[in-house]
Amino acid sequence: MNPFPFRDGHLYAEDVRLAEIAEKFGTPCYVYSRASLEGTVAQFRHALAGRDTLLCYAVKANSNLAILNLFARLGIGFDIVSGGELARVVAAGGDSSKIVFSGVGKSEAEMRQALDAGIFCFNVESESELRRLNRVAGELGVSAPVALRVNPDVDPRTHPYISTGLRSNKFGVAFDAALELYRRASAVPHLRLRGIACHIGSQLLDPAPIVEAAEKILTLVDALRRDGITLNHIDLGGGLGIRYQDENPPTARDYLAPLVSLLGGRPETLVFEPGRALVGYAGLLLARVEYLKHGAEKHFAVVDAAMNDLMRPALYDAWHDIVPVALRDSEPRTYEVVGPVCESSDFLGHSRPLAIAEGDLVAVMSAGAYGMAMSSNYNSRPRAAEVMVDGDATFLIRRRERVEELFALETVLA
Repeated sequence: MNPFPFRDGHLYAEDVRLAEIAEKFGTPCYVYSRASLEGTVAQFRHALAGRDTLLCYAVKANSNLAILNLFARLGIGFDIVSGGELARVVAAGGDSSKIVFSGVGKSEAEMRQALDAGIFCFNVESESELRRLNRVAGELGVSAPVALRVNPDVDPRTHPYISTGLRSNKFGVAFDAALELYRRASAVPHLRLRGIACHIGSQLLDPAPIVEAAEKILTLVDALRRDGITLNHIDLGGGLGIRYQDENPPTARDYLAPLVSLLGGRPETLVFEPGRALVGYAGLLLARVEYLKHGAEKHFAVVDAAMNDLMRPALYDAWHDIVPVALRDSEPRTYEVVGPVCESSDFLGHSRPLAIAEGDLVAVMSAGAYGMAMSSNYNSRPRAAEVMVDGDATFLIRRRERVEELFALETVLA
């Protein structure tokens, strides 16, 4: 299902014209499709049918409460990396017993918060973290459920900024050190070893690297069993990519099938942590053309969305399709699509052929993941509104910030 179809020359979100959304809620504005969000969850569930599996949405991809609540009502869990994300999941009605807490820098306060909430498991990423978690759990008189996040030193073949499973990355416990660390952790009084975890990166387009990582992880699981340490779950992370430009990502079924086959009839629960794959296609950034600026070497389309609204192009040189919301008969020109922020890196797209005029609307596609979640107030710009579309109905799920709210926490010297 395409959540954003063209009909009679106009771009829609499900059954609502995007032009109507811009008129009602203003621009820039993030627009999400409920049908797409529900559909991607169903695809993952279908691909994992018949297996004991816990699907945990990676909250960092898009942490809007309405999206978290929708996923919670669909019965899936959550992968978090901060106390703030934990608070969001709880506020959205998420089940704490289905929360996995990852991340390399968990504070004592975050550990207490997660233990009080009764989360499913901590993905521990260092020996120092194990010691701290044991101490905090002891102070609370509880046992902390633990999996070691093991770094399998597998090349995920993705952008270096979103690679997490190589020896040179900051994440996880080194593969060669994991077995001994598990042995030591098994004797620690306030830790309960529940599983093992790995995550090799994001925007993965080939299942081969994650299969290679899983094979290495299984050797550890079997070695631990021989030592008398039985693990209840195997967490293989997330990372399945989506199409932004000309990529050909596998479907959830094609990506997961070799993993399901590899694990065969093993007794461990399988945990997966998709983020981008669940929300990326489901969102777009709606913007209005403020100016068309024609030069001898380049033409610029200056829109009212900027790098503070969508950081991925400036951060990763990432591609997002950019399309007019209403098609014109005029010949397209090649534009640099840029925003009003005072940085040369403030662009949404290079060299885009567009037939547009000042005042027209454009949609930046596949922006449901790492869009609003990475936005900022740089140049004192209020962050965008967020709208959910459900059939022919629209719901404001985050109102646009007001300028005075940006400095409400600040004071001037007396």
